Amino acid sequence: MGTTQSNDLVTLTVTPVAGTEVHKFMAAEGVDPAVAGLRVSVQPGGCSGFKYGLLIEDAPAEDDTILVQESAEGSYRVFVDPFSAQYISGVTIDYVSSMQGSGFTFKNPNATGGCGCGSSFTA
Repeated sequence: MGTTQSNDLVTLTVTPVAGTEVHKFMAAEGVDPAVAGLRVSVQPGGCSGFKYGLLIEDAPAEDDTILVQESAEGSYRVFVDPFSAQYISGVTIDYVSSMQGSGFTFKNPNATGGCGCGSSFTA
């Protein structure tokens, strides 16, 4: 399993496979992993009430929680906003390749329901 980082609000696990993909996206965007990061967010919407969002950002917002993750390619940062933090804690982010396609998946032990898309949940 990947490195789990936590603070008072958020515990998050990014698998090694997902960490490799994060580094690939950062390289493609031309950002520095020491400053930029992967924003993990939760937004209202999706087919189950909430949906996850992933985005490479140049820098954190002032009120973000910043989690440092380690991967074979080196460390990188994950940014979580205060609203999302309450839903993200305990989530495992993985990257899966299959015949149906490739993409990030989320395993949320706090979700009370979900759907087949893997990126939407009920809390």
